[in-house]
Amino acid sequence: METSPMPVAGSDGTLHTGPHTGPHSAALRRTLHERGLRMTPQRQLVLDAVRALGHATPEQVCAQVQREAPAVNITTVYRSLDLLERLGVVRHTHLGHGAPNYSVHEHEHVHLVCHGCGAVTEVPTDVMTGLGERLAAETGFTLDVTHVALSGHCRDCQDGGDR
Repeated sequence: METSPMPVAGSDGTLHTGPHTGPHSAALRRTLHERGLRMTPQRQLVLDAVRALGHATPEQVCAQVQREAPAVNITTVYRSLDLLERLGVVRHTHLGHGAPNYSVHEHEHVHLVCHGCGAVTEVPTDVMTGLGERLAAETGFTLDVTHVALSGHCRDCQDGGDR
């Protein structure tokens, strides 16, 4: 029985689904070919899993991939994620302690991570505009706001006193 991937809502409200077979896939295949590599079935499964899951740790990606290809191991997943990140196809963010979370490159937003309940909320990157401009003016530093996770307490935990 074939199932379609779960749609994932992006921070802009649009739904993203996988597997992806549009112009991005053709460009990725060309890039790999230019580097003497190819889009292996395992790499495609890893990329499809990241797209389907939205945000996922390597272990979650591995579990998703193993639904279709049980022989794919965690080492293959890590290597594929590393390559896809070096190619600019996926990115990772640290949402706290533990493994990084991966998402597709075009999935840009800032993560708000609650210390109390662990909730992760996505907000548009433009919330960081003032900080980015100030850092650039005062220090010459260019902030990559797509790789940011801010820690604090969500409204529910503040209201409930879960600090």
